[in-house]
Amino acid sequence: MRVLITGARGFIAKNLIATLENITAGKDGTYCLSEEISLYKYSRDLGKETLQVFCRDCDFVFYLAGVNRPRDPDEYWEGNVLLLKYMLEALKDQMNCCPIMYASSIHAESKNPYGESKRAGEELLYQYSKDTGVPVYIYRLPNVFGKWSRPNYNSVVATFCYNLARDLPIQIHQPEKKLELVYIDDVVRTLVNLLSVVEHGDMKNPISMKDIYHVSLQEIADLLASFKRSRVDGQIPDMKAESFSQRLYSTYLTYLPKEQIKYPCIMNRDSRGSFTELFRTEDRGQVSVNVTKPGFVKGEHWHHTKNEKFIVVKGTGLIRLRKIDSNEILDFHVSGEIIEVVDIPAGYAHNIINIGEEDLVTIMWASECFHREMPDTFSLKVEEE
Repeated sequence: MRVLITGARGFIAKNLIATLENITAGKDGTYCLSEEISLYKYSRDLGKETLQVFCRDCDFVFYLAGVNRPRDPDEYWEGNVLLLKYMLEALKDQMNCCPIMYASSIHAESKNPYGESKRAGEELLYQYSKDTGVPVYIYRLPNVFGKWSRPNYNSVVATFCYNLARDLPIQIHQPEKKLELVYIDDVVRTLVNLLSVVEHGDMKNPISMKDIYHVSLQEIADLLASFKRSRVDGQIPDMKAESFSQRLYSTYLTYLPKEQIKYPCIMNRDSRGSFTELFRTEDRGQVSVNVTKPGFVKGEHWHHTKNEKFIVVKGTGLIRLRKIDSNEILDFHVSGEIIEVVDIPAGYAHNIINIGEEDLVTIMWASECFHREMPDTFSLKVEEE
């Protein structure tokens, strides 16, 4: 299948191209394509002659070209209407009846140059479809966010991410204003699945856009501020699959300047080694890394409710447990050579001993984050003297 993508250097097109270039027909479980994809990637700098060549034998068109924020309002008409008209004429002249997807906007109803140009593009396509019988898919996209969106151009989300990552101010004139937002991966999935619709000949029921988030500007700003703080306090935001928070966090990280890609953790050191909290979550506890020097013992405490999981990834150690009302000691030999999980139940005194000759490195998960005012941690040696 030969697929023409206009606006190939734009935000949506770049994500679509990256997906289509990595699909192997019949082997990608996400999509139902039965043949290989060839891409014709068109941007205005290639000239209209190149577009005419692409129109000669393409099997599907994703019309993603468009102008959002030109210096001259006349550019709206040039970028959103005239180029589309030229392409439609080229397809018609060459008797190419391939389906066309057109990226419109929810602002097509707005009485401003941008909205009017998008609406004019829609009307061109409706008339073209009426005249030729060619299927057209017009999507009035809400605000699209995700990786590779240009700040101060594509979306307010991109601008907020870019500015907050660089300690630049953001402007919120209407904090409670709700935005309709859709994530770039959902847009791309919908577009790619249109190719499956074409392959199977079902032109009447294109897949509709879904998963639209309704979020206020203040909510977006607050979430992004929490992401920035997480690099200090270790508090990981809600990562529920396909949640707005998860997808906004993924977007935010793509705007970090190089010097912020790496950041330090706070290590608590003493003669026995070190203990470092890595991540904290509201409902999934915390993850830490513990380093124990050879010959030293760590732990010697128990918890009422908190339970932990110890995973030794380097060195050789001994984990010992004793129920607080029992004299029986349970010994578990552990090593970085064999990755195993040792559960530490509530109500058991426990310790970890480095019995090797190198540092013992242990990943520790606790069901609750540590809070100094309510530590749920009580000193008690496993082996009483």
